[in-house]
Amino acid sequence: MDSGEDPNKLTSTLDDPTTTQPLLNHPYPTLDPPPTACTSEADDDRTQYLQISYNYGPRSIKDIPFLVLFSLLVFCTFGFGIFASVRRNPHHDQVSSFVYNATSSSCTLLRDFRNPISPTPSKPDLFSTLSENFTFLDSPTSLNYSEFSLPKRMIWNSSISVKPIPLTSSKAVVFNGFMEDLFFLNNPTSLKFSKSSLLESLVWVLVITLVLSVPFVSVVLLLLKHYTKQIVYASLPFFVVIPVFINVYWFVACTVSSSCSDVFPLAYRIVVLIFVFLIIGVIVWIFIVNWHRIELTVSIIGVASNALSKNLGLFGILPALTLGLFVYYAPIVVFLILARLNGKIVAKENHGEYYCVWKQDSWVPAYYTLAILTMLWSATAMVEAQVYVISGTVAQWYFSKDDVGPRRGIRSSLRNAFGPSSGTICLSGLLMCIVRIVRSMVDNARQEDAPGIGIVNLVLRCCANTLLSAVNFLNKFTINFAAITGEAYFTSARMTYELLKRNLLSTVFVETVSTRLLAGIIFVLSAIYAILVCVVLKAAIHLGDEAYLVSLMAWVLLIVILGFFVHVLDNVIETVYVCYAIDRDRGEVCKQEVHEVYVHLPISRSHSHRAGFVDRTPLIV
Repeated sequence: MDSGEDPNKLTSTLDDPTTTQPLLNHPYPTLDPPPTACTSEADDDRTQYLQISYNYGPRSIKDIPFLVLFSLLVFCTFGFGIFASVRRNPHHDQVSSFVYNATSSSCTLLRDFRNPISPTPSKPDLFSTLSENFTFLDSPTSLNYSEFSLPKRMIWNSSISVKPIPLTSSKAVVFNGFMEDLFFLNNPTSLKFSKSSLLESLVWVLVITLVLSVPFVSVVLLLLKHYTKQIVYASLPFFVVIPVFINVYWFVACTVSSSCSDVFPLAYRIVVLIFVFLIIGVIVWIFIVNWHRIELTVSIIGVASNALSKNLGLFGILPALTLGLFVYYAPIVVFLILARLNGKIVAKENHGEYYCVWKQDSWVPAYYTLAILTMLWSATAMVEAQVYVISGTVAQWYFSKDDVGPRRGIRSSLRNAFGPSSGTICLSGLLMCIVRIVRSMVDNARQEDAPGIGIVNLVLRCCANTLLSAVNFLNKFTINFAAITGEAYFTSARMTYELLKRNLLSTVFVETVSTRLLAGIIFVLSAIYAILVCVVLKAAIHLGDEAYLVSLMAWVLLIVILGFFVHVLDNVIETVYVCYAIDRDRGEVCKQEVHEVYVHLPISRSHSHRAGFVDRTPLIV
């Protein structure tokens, strides 16, 4: 831009809604000419930021201290775990076999402690006594003057005199139910059959759900890519219909069932019914308030689904990384189990008497703390590594000239994530681990709030929540930017903030409605699947009331899998957002369809006021 141009003329041009001048000709305006020293510095920064693009070349290792710290923690966890496994005391569960030896002032193991002859006679078994008084016949038999009919035709022996119970007596009903329950407990064949049938149905339903989840996710992605608007608008009524149906169904079912009515009185049922309806009303209100953003959200989801469909290999790599985390956890869990076996059996005095107790080594609690912190840090670092891989892969597709993307995009992202940028991922994981620990402490303090320190806790919670939100905002796009450029963590955070601020884009979020819509869609789909499972179990297998439990577990499993799919799609949306900001900053258009959608995002009002803008001109290419 020529320095001799009038800045007021530029502002009036941007304020004119009928202008057709592309925004790319003026990446960011300046209202007043800055001082000479600041001008050169700003030009240097602009020259630096104009070079932002995906770094395909070799990258240097960043954030080495945090990588060394994480490696040291892992090494200490495994080293002390091996030490605990070798040094464990095999007599941990034999404390009762030790007696105090006054000669050596220590506890001694008794080899032949058990007495083969038990002086105490065994108590008579209730069921064996009853079986002596009853005879079980296979052939059908009836009892005269008795109302009750016992299972398997239970007949009294002739040696026992029984007074006949009249048919009109209410005692016969009670005695009949008691004897049926008693027989069911004494002969648990039916109980075992019921449990085995329930367990078998549960296992088969979960396995089938897990197998069907792969094509299910593929179909959902395909529908979101080609029929986003139809899927969203078709799912919106179900956001209300399904919760209302479930709420009314359980209320009616509990009212009809006598056992549920006795446990759950009518007043409580009405309170829960009204409370659920209030929650449904809040959901409806949220969608009504954000209704004007539905069209934009539909377009954003469609663009992200298209980007994800071009990188389907992520659905194989990301679960493999999660599985690798559990394999990595397995020896640590074994070490934690074996660490508690480290100690010795010592003598303890109580009122002049000595007895033997187990005393754990003093270093075991410290090892538990070390191992648990290592596991937490590893989990958050793995989550950040998955975000890094998603961002790197999608960014390579975005900046590629064709629509297919590099052939080894995922492999390149994995190599960068666990190579040069491993320290950056460790630092991001450490920050997220601290955020989760502090947030958990704040939540616990809220639950254990004492009356005398309520105001103090309130102030501390506000400060903690502000700090945690700031860290979340810092970390939100930092990993996306680090995956694109390979910069260090804090450098990526600063450059991302400046990039979004210069282009009048929000540094906090992309589009919150998209996440809520996707969450509602997976809730509707998983609820429909659970209802179908319940209908099949009741109609075909005749499972009974246990079908509700099996359907609930199937719903939980499917919603977890679909929730992972939404998590991946959210990261794709944020990555495309950062790539779009880089495009705007460089004055380029790598993906025209992305610009046509993301240009309608609301601008950041704080940045626009600083820059002197009132509105943003649509991007014209």
